[in-house]
Amino acid sequence: MFILNGALFGIWASRIPAVRDHLGLTHEALGYGLLFMAAGAVCSFPVTGRLTDRFGAVAITRVIAVLYTLSLILLALAGSFWALAAFLFVFGAFHGSMDVAMNAWGAEVEQAHDKPVMSSFHAMWSLGAGLGALSGYGAVQLGLSVLVHFLLAGGVVVALALTMSWVRWDSRRSEQSQGSVFALPTGALILVGFTALCGALGEGAVADWSAIFLRDETGAAESTAALGYAVFSVTMVAFRLAGAVVIARFGPVTTARFGGVCAAIGVFSVVSAATPELALAGFAAMGIGYAVIMPLAFSRAANDPNVPPGQAIASVATLGYGGLLIGPPLIGFLAELFGLRLAFAVLLPLAALIVVCAGALRRAD
Repeated sequence: MFILNGALFGIWASRIPAVRDHLGLTHEALGYGLLFMAAGAVCSFPVTGRLTDRFGAVAITRVIAVLYTLSLILLALAGSFWALAAFLFVFGAFHGSMDVAMNAWGAEVEQAHDKPVMSSFHAMWSLGAGLGALSGYGAVQLGLSVLVHFLLAGGVVVALALTMSWVRWDSRRSEQSQGSVFALPTGALILVGFTALCGALGEGAVADWSAIFLRDETGAAESTAALGYAVFSVTMVAFRLAGAVVIARFGPVTTARFGGVCAAIGVFSVVSAATPELALAGFAAMGIGYAVIMPLAFSRAANDPNVPPGQAIASVATLGYGGLLIGPPLIGFLAELFGLRLAFAVLLPLAALIVVCAGALRRAD
């Protein structure tokens, strides 16, 4: 399920330049469109958190997986800015919903094994995102339209994911979740959510703008530009797979601080890059840097002693994955005002804040 969620996001991210060119959108217009995706996700978090606590993470994850795949197809059918904005809202809502449900399921498995395996699950998300981005490279090389690409890639991934994830698992259920308009973190979870926000803003920026950055700022060919997010995802997969060992050895706080430093180095490399190769190296460093931030944040939230897991994860996701989706439109707005290079530079102080706030990720007793 983590692979499916990442793959659909990567498939979309790899074809953003094609969708932008087809609709004739400016950086600013694309940024506004992506803001609808963020709004859809944020609106979905509290609802999904309550449903997950009530009906169980497994059932909710499987249902949303199908709806999320169908929403990807809608994006290829957009014929105007407003149609794209509406479809992005739906796509973002199901993307955010599945994030909450599958992370709650992952937290249950992590607690059952009593090992920090959440990072490995997020590695599968990154693997899926990388494969989705690579499918964009292949689709461009084969001359496939966006619609055909989304139908083929989305159909294959959802079929495999539903088949392989059909396992026996009894999800815990709780009636303690309390309703609210937005799932916002409280108490100790506020700083956890803010740390996740800093990392997710960088992830979102790379996902939706790396291809455009490579093509517009370094002169890369369209096929090469599609590799930006793929390179980012590959290094993220590698470090997330090693995450369980690293976290067990050095602890969540030290691991998160190391990630913040790597992310800062990567951002600086991208912003100062004059060639596609240097920019790709920077995206690779950013993948290492951001790899464990979200897994650590969700693990900390799921183990909070005062809030039910679904509600806690949803609250952190509001800031965390809200940042993943708000990052792209933020970059778009700044790019329109100052240029894309300076827009990416905003990620540098956010990476530094990860280092400062990493103490919040220490697992609660």
